[in-house]
Amino acid sequence: MNMEMQEELRVQEMQPDIMVVDDDAHFRETITDALSLKQIQVFSVACGQEAMRCLKDMTPSLILLDVQLPDVHGFELCRALKRHLKLKNVPVVFLSARYTEPADRAEGLLAGADAYLSKPVNMDTLWEEVRYLLDKPK
Repeated sequence: MNMEMQEELRVQEMQPDIMVVDDDAHFRETITDALSLKQIQVFSVACGQEAMRCLKDMTPSLILLDVQLPDVHGFELCRALKRHLKLKNVPVVFLSARYTEPADRAEGLLAGADAYLSKPVNMDTLWEEVRYLLDKPK
């Protein structure tokens, strides 16, 4: 294997990947497009069950999680992720349009989230939070 191929493989291994769990297809597409411009690989799913199925085979660098999903409350899904040996150290950022009160934020953080942002989310703010969490020592 030549030097160039080795370097490309090393960069690919270092490239962060993010899972987006949100039932709003337009929102998933917008987030995917925005993060892809930042050289982030994005996997998106529409519900908690689909997320858990995908997480059996992958460990993302970070999870962006909607609070209100069609099959499970985001807080419950986050608690399950944080109990999972392989996933407990993966940062979780809650995103919500409905649950935006201080008590909701507190409950989300108590459920194990690393951050809580309200929708509509400012992409610069989201990127700052994502970058901070990805750069944060584990």
